[in-house]
Amino acid sequence: SLPAPDTFRAEWSGLLAELLKTGGITGEEAQRSSYLNIVGMVGSIDNDFCGTDMTIGTDSALHRIMEIVDAITTTAQSHQRTFVLEVMGRHCGYLALITALACGADWVFIPESPPEDDWEEHLCRRLAE
Repeated sequence: SLPAPDTFRAEWSGLLAELLKTGGITGEEAQRSSYLNIVGMVGSIDNDFCGTDMTIGTDSALHRIMEIVDAITTTAQSHQRTFVLEVMGRHCGYLALITALACGADWVFIPESPPEDDWEEHLCRRLAE
């Protein structure tokens, strides 16, 4: 999580002063290391982080989901059954939406666009076709 590196950054000057005081580093080393740069990389499958095309973990999660969809599709076809698949995503429907597009799903529920009140009837009609 990103708060821990931010705390480390905030405490950096105190840590340097302590090392300098105890002789762990020289004054020159303390001067060269007076500023700490931290880069945070968001590791999330949700793909809900502003300012990036795709978060770390999203592509591999989508790959695993598609492997499972392929396996379920084979079973569904051989048994003439309908399957409902739930994917992770917390409050973000990116994985569900992209999975639905990639596998040609008949129906998708995503938090960004809640279903209409009569969705159950519509789904049953669709399955009966």
